[in-house]
Parts: sequence; structure tokens; C-alpha cells
Amino acid sequence: MTERYLVIGSNSFSGSHFVDHVLACGAEVAAVSRSDEPDSVFLPYRWNGPPARFTFYRFDLNHDLDAVLDLAKAFRPDYVVNFAAQSMVAESWARPEQWFQTNVVAQVALHDGLRRLDFLRRYVHVSTPEVYGTCEGSVAEDHPFRPSTPYAVSRAACDMSLRTFADAYGFPVVTTRAANVYGPGQRLYRIIPRTMLFLRLGRRIQLHGGGVSIRSFVHIRDVVEGTRRAALHGDPGECFHFATATSVSIRHLVETICLRMNVAFDDAVETAGERRGKDHAYLLDCRRAQECLGWSPAVSLDEGIDDTLAWVDREFDRLKAQPFDYVHKP
Repeated sequence: MTERYLVIGSNSFSGSHFVDHVLACGAEVAAVSRSDEPDSVFLPYRWNGPPARFTFYRFDLNHDLDAVLDLAKAFRPDYVVNFAAQSMVAESWARPEQWFQTNVVAQVALHDGLRRLDFLRRYVHVSTPEVYGTCEGSVAEDHPFRPSTPYAVSRAACDMSLRTFADAYGFPVVTTRAANVYGPGQRLYRIIPRTMLFLRLGRRIQLHGGGVSIRSFVHIRDVVEGTRRAALHGDPGECFHFATATSVSIRHLVETICLRMNVAFDDAVETAGERRGKDHAYLLDCRRAQECLGWSPAVSLDEGIDDTLAWVDREFDRLKAQPFDYVHKP
């Protein structure tokens, strides 16, 4: 039988790649985002023409919750996978109540409606390692929450609410937390495509705090495959991490891209002040995903950088006409 997915937040980088991935696996998809679809340069499921077995709906969880739940009842998905969130960390300090409205209040209302659908096999909640705060060493899925920004607090609050729904109602939630995800199709305010585009344009990259923060960068193809496996095989109540075993500083990452593009690092960067509340490092233990889902990352950072750079160069004329910075939508 054809699997059915309701994908919420389908315009997001990870959401759009997940749609493309499950469509390629033969699934049927109902996709929901609060804005119209962006330029197709950011939508991999449209890179080879109009997708089959796919319908897009413009619904906002803050205003159209009843419509989303009516869609779920009519479409009867096997799996709901939710990528929707106000996701910018630094910007969450300016209007924290908007982050709490979208990431907590609207989400809890959604979960309270979805828990009543007896046909739902699994609800996959895409969370973030930001809930852990700065960590020492590699952390497992039961690591204590120590969020350090309004964004991270809002995500942690939602995750804690879902734990109560799993315990009280048997709600079939599976949670995922991925490290820094990257790849072709990513919005241009993210560090990897931004660096590549700015180097092609001869512009300088700002390294906040000198780029000393340590991160694991995991390719989007690996993440969406892990997310699909979590939907199909994850035990309700479980959480899974997706990351690589290696980590690099942001500075080293930019140095690597500069080397690949034959641009002198010192000519390409300038140091800026560190962002408020930025976590120095969070490194994820992925043994549970390996043991329970048979998942492991297949794309190396070098391969992923080449893959993303090929997209930037192929779509350069279109990309340089797109917004370079994050545009906030309340």
C-alpha cells in the first residue's frame, strides 16, 4: 500500500527535502506551510518538474488549525511529520512571545487534535539540539535540557509537553534532533550557502565570535532518510539523533570552503561580535539511531560541500536575485 504523509512545514529546507525523498519512495504527500511556495530553487521536489502524488496547502498553525486538522481527517495520513517552527535563534530575543506562540501554543493545540486520530501510525516531531544548551562531550537523547535562548526554551517546552501526551494518551510521537543540516536548496542566510554565494560575489563573510563554535554538519540526504526511518520504525516515545561523528569549528568550515573555491581566507572574512546566548558546542550521540533504525551518515563533509557548491554554481543567476538575509514573518 502507498504510504501517506502529512508534512507540516513543507517549505522549510528539511521539510522540502523530506517531501522529495518520500515522493521518490512512492509515497503520497499532503504538504502544509504558512506561506506560498518559494522560488523552486529552494524546493527540491520541483527540480524535475511538477511532482506527482503531491498537494500543497497554505495553512498557518497559528490561524488555520481547524483547517489542518480537517485536512488530516480527510487525507488520513499514516504519518504526520512536523518541521514547522520559528527557527531563528538570535532573532528570538527581539520578540520572544512570537516564538512561544508558534513553537509552543500552536503546537500543543495541534498535538491535542492529532492525538484523537486513531488511524495515525506515527507523529514525527522534528526538534533541535538547541534544547540541550552548550554541552561537554557527546550527549545522548536523555541529556538534561538547558536551553539558553528564547528559541531553545520554546522548543524544549514543546518537547516536554509531547512527553506528557505520550505518557497520558499513548500519543505515537517520535522525536528527532539533527545537528547542523546543510545541502543544496538551503536558504542563503545559512552559513554554508551564504559563504559560497558571497565568495562568488566577492563579498566578505562575517564570522560571529571569530567562528570558534564547534558543530557537526550533517547532509540533508542523510537527515531525511533518518527521519523516514524514524517514522516507519521508531518506537513511540523514542527520540533519535542524526549527526556525524566528526565536528569542526565554524572558522574551519569557512576555511575549507575558501580552499575549495580558491579564495584566500583572510580576504573573505571579517570578525563580528558573538550572538547572545549562542551555544559553544553540542555534539550528539547517534548510537540509538544506528542500533534501532540502522541509520548512519553516508555523505562526508567534503562530498556535501561539493554537492552544495555545484547547486550554488548551477543556480547562481537565480540565487543572487533571492534575499540573502532572514526575513521574519510573525
